[in-house]
Amino acid sequence: MQFETFDIEGPVLITPRVFSDSRGHFFESYSKQKFAEAGIPEEFVQDNQSLSCAGTVRGLHFQAPPFAQGKLVRVTQGAVLDVIVDIRKASKTFGKSLKIELSADNFRIFWVPPGFAHGFSVLKDQTIFTYKCTNYYNQPSEGGILFNDPDLGIDWEVAQPIVSDKDLILPRLKDLKSPF
Repeated sequence: MQFETFDIEGPVLITPRVFSDSRGHFFESYSKQKFAEAGIPEEFVQDNQSLSCAGTVRGLHFQAPPFAQGKLVRVTQGAVLDVIVDIRKASKTFGKSLKIELSADNFRIFWVPPGFAHGFSVLKDQTIFTYKCTNYYNQPSEGGILFNDPDLGIDWEVAQPIVSDKDLILPRLKDLKSPF
């Protein structure tokens, strides 16, 4: 496994070693020991999965402390543009975003620590997105940022985003009272 860090402290892109032959392929998607050695010692308590059509935008979401979640995300079918925004008030990269393409073809896995709003746009029909969480879902602690906040300027790489009514009424970053 290869672990890549960024200018924004915390997130990690994991590229597993994939073994392919005439039967197909095999790869290790998670190893508690290897992740801990790479600075990700978290325990995961819940797995989630979504199926989406091309053009869907989900996010940008987070859970506030004490129910904050770290997420280990990947795509098992299709492709997404995965997006995070640093919402840690004391961070020197507060408000900065990062985009990573995750697909069934590139096998990448992305660690999104607590303190980031997270979302993705779906690039291929019938995309299956999976993620491991470090905390259980807690509806009263959920929050988010408007996906098309002009101050963030995120290009979601979809022509006509399909967005839930709930996500369309999220606040802009400048109006968010960040709990982190």
